[in-house]
Amino acid sequence: MPDSEKESFKPLFTNPMETYPGLTINDLNRYLPAVQTVNDISMTSDQMKEGLFLATCSDGLIKLPDQSIDLIIAEPPKDPWDGIDDRGGRMTLQEYYEWNGQWLDESYRVLKNTGGLYLLCGWSVSGMYHGLLSNHFMVQTRITWRNKQSKDQSRNPTWKNELGDIWFATKSEDFLFNLRAVNLESDRKELIAESENRSQTNFWIDIPDITDENRRRSDKLLSKILAASSFKLNWVLDPFMRSGDVGVASKRYGSRFIGFETNKDLLLLSMKRMDQEG
Repeated sequence: MPDSEKESFKPLFTNPMETYPGLTINDLNRYLPAVQTVNDISMTSDQMKEGLFLATCSDGLIKLPDQSIDLIIAEPPKDPWDGIDDRGGRMTLQEYYEWNGQWLDESYRVLKNTGGLYLLCGWSVSGMYHGLLSNHFMVQTRITWRNKQSKDQSRNPTWKNELGDIWFATKSEDFLFNLRAVNLESDRKELIAESENRSQTNFWIDIPDITDENRRRSDKLLSKILAASSFKLNWVLDPFMRSGDVGVASKRYGSRFIGFETNKDLLLLSMKRMDQEG
């Protein structure tokens, strides 16, 4: 082989035996053959199917029937084009706004009239999401939760952010909110004896830090949401699944779950976690 060809040759993998953190070779052999893509999504309102799918949120949502989902728990990425080779850079602010508007429009379509959407975000984009949600949904409240591991920090030396926002929006005023279940999930057991007309606080200071590198959000945070806005066997959707926190929590709660993820490694990790932790 000429020297010029030797210099230009680059191996496809730097270490073919190195796997994604949290996955082993045995995991790949077990879960890779079971990967489902957007082409495998074929559902009607009478024939829904649980599953984790290798798909963008928009492509996946389009495949779901109208008014088929009871609860959507979503944490949109800050850079939806990350990892997509043919995009060539980050989204502009206008492109990001339009992209969010598109998937929220589809979320409104697939959500049942009694359903709810919980959107997790940082302070820097929270105002944008309030405006977008208000275009179609009825915004019920903004939850503020303790998030000491927040990465939504200012570039300048200023106050460290240790809070996260969760927007709770519904399709109508006739929505599910199971206050007694929320109180039963709470550490403050005395709330159970009080009037059920008393609303649970939207300031969640009791959310523990995450110590497992394969997890992003705590079970306690997700359990609060599931208890408040769903019953067992309800359909729960996470359009940005990442490593499967919502899926694991939903399975433990007894919900039926659909998730979309664009990163195959994270999809495989989600499949493993739901299989072993759920």
